[in-house]
Amino acid sequence: MTDFIKKSEIKNNWILIDAEDLVVGRLAAYLSKVLRGKNKANFTPHMDNGDFVIITNVEKIKFTGDKFRNKKYYRHTGHPGGIKDTSPYLLVKNKPEQILKLAVQRMLPRGPLAKKQLSKLKMYKGTSHPHDSQNPKVIDFSKLNSKNKTINTWYGNSKNYRE
Repeated sequence: MTDFIKKSEIKNNWILIDAEDLVVGRLAAYLSKVLRGKNKANFTPHMDNGDFVIITNVEKIKFTGDKFRNKKYYRHTGHPGGIKDTSPYLLVKNKPEQILKLAVQRMLPRGPLAKKQLSKLKMYKGTSHPHDSQNPKVIDFSKLNSKNKTINTWYGNSKNYRE
């Protein structure tokens, strides 16, 4: 018989990750596991057992290849012909945290529980954050795998890059 965790047994930890030069998709996959609690031995699918995650330097996150220029994010206004698109190149100027939030959101299952889990993701531009009192555990994500950190530029090796 499977033992499910009870609400009184849930303990949420705080994790701090510096996103400078990290690959978006690899970081988003790791974050979705941590936010759901799948990295813990007592994972329960219907309970919010995940940890709180603080991401700093979110504006310095990177894509591999030409995804920075060519990737499209679509949304619909609800009106006929109301499809809108944007790219990471345009998002990084105004809302750089939206890039990582969209990647993580699309890796979580849909529904009210996923919205609650996504609210545990705290992202900040720069290195400062207001969560020092929670004593977050610092994780060096680039040390977990050599592919987690990029060494090429933010814009990839795009030949048609113009400012």
